[in-house]
Amino acid sequence: MFLTRSWDRWVKYDKTIGKCKMPHILLTNDDGYQAEGLRAVAQALADFATVSIVAPSREQSGTAQSLTLRQPIVCNRIAEREWAIDGTPADCVIVALHKLLPEKPDLLISGINHGANLGENAYYSGTVGAAREGALHHIPSVAVSLCAKKEKAKFDNSARVARAAAETILKEGLPDQVLLNVNVPEPWNGAVKFTRQSQKITRNQLTEGKDPRGRSYFWLFEQRIDKDVEPDTDYAAIFSGAVSITPLHLDPTHTESLNHLSHWAKAISAAFIS
Repeated sequence: MFLTRSWDRWVKYDKTIGKCKMPHILLTNDDGYQAEGLRAVAQALADFATVSIVAPSREQSGTAQSLTLRQPIVCNRIAEREWAIDGTPADCVIVALHKLLPEKPDLLISGINHGANLGENAYYSGTVGAAREGALHHIPSVAVSLCAKKEKAKFDNSARVARAAAETILKEGLPDQVLLNVNVPEPWNGAVKFTRQSQKITRNQLTEGKDPRGRSYFWLFEQRIDKDVEPDTDYAAIFSGAVSITPLHLDPTHTESLNHLSHWAKAISAAFIS
């Protein structure tokens, strides 16, 4: 099943309202509603789509697809079609779809994240988590990240890539339960590659310190490890200067193991019967 509405010329005549209608795109991120990357993609989309922004009120990096369950989710309207949510990126998507938007969006774009979301780091990413939440609601969804570590990054290329991806998806559609994880290198050589998600080439490390009261604290950081980068993966594409586009599926079931391990069921059951 493909999710699409066939926006051939970016406007479509809607018989229910008797006039032409532009595609509706929901934007969110994990860097916060004031982030430069979010503003860059909003500007890139403004002339061919109706854009709604529902984004966290503060940075939510590393929140993956987590939800706020133990406190209220406060929503502040910033402007027309723009809201700041005191919650995670996935919260933003849920609140947008169930309470804020008058209609289901035709596309969800999460980003542009300031920093890469490559390999297994995608599991931790709030940017990817928001796109996954959109896909759960059967909305074509894309996570876009700029692979730049500099504090002052240039989002021009990544915004153009996001727009091109939006145009293509609105025309061609995406398979249901599939989202795209897009990473844009800086600088970019103009090439685009569809890739596999790679394994991590970094290792989580902890540095330990003491606060003024003598209590230990730990600071988490990543350290590059010596590991070959597999061809046709997201890391390989970025290292070559190309944009990486990785299709991700919502179903993480490993079918081979399901078939191979199914005989364990009897052994586990027998342990309780005997």
